[in-house]
Amino acid sequence: MTVDDPFKHSSLGSGVLYRDPRAALAWLEAAFGFERSMVVSDADGNLVHAEMRFGDCTIIVDSEWSDYVASPASVSGKNTQSVYVGLKDGLDAHCEQARAAGADIIQEPMDQFYGERQYRARDPEGHVWTFTQPIRCVSREEAERLSGLSIDGWHR
Repeated sequence: MTVDDPFKHSSLGSGVLYRDPRAALAWLEAAFGFERSMVVSDADGNLVHAEMRFGDCTIIVDSEWSDYVASPASVSGKNTQSVYVGLKDGLDAHCEQARAAGADIIQEPMDQFYGERQYRARDPEGHVWTFTQPIRCVSREEAERLSGLSIDGWHR
């Protein structure tokens, strides 16, 4: 039996763990434009689970709920993953909004050889976020020429 997903989740998502997930919810709204779609709390008001949307994608915002999960703030700022977010347009303005909200911009907006413009930001607990926007179509051959790399397969 197949059941429709009432939450309309995409096929792949990411969970981002925070020491203070409630503060993260507010910050992700102000800095990056995410929208809360679900916040679940226990009887004491502790956040149990939260989901945020950005376009047609969902991320989970959660606490350090087990000894095998941690915010970068709990492990000397180390990241074992990075979240990539595709924008349709407005990347430079998005970067300025993030900067104004206190994001540490670790890579300023820059055009990439593969036809995208991107910037990277670190949030208050140390997660690295990459925002990218297509700016032109590039063939595999052109990308190889521009980068000096050998590319097996190509997405365009």
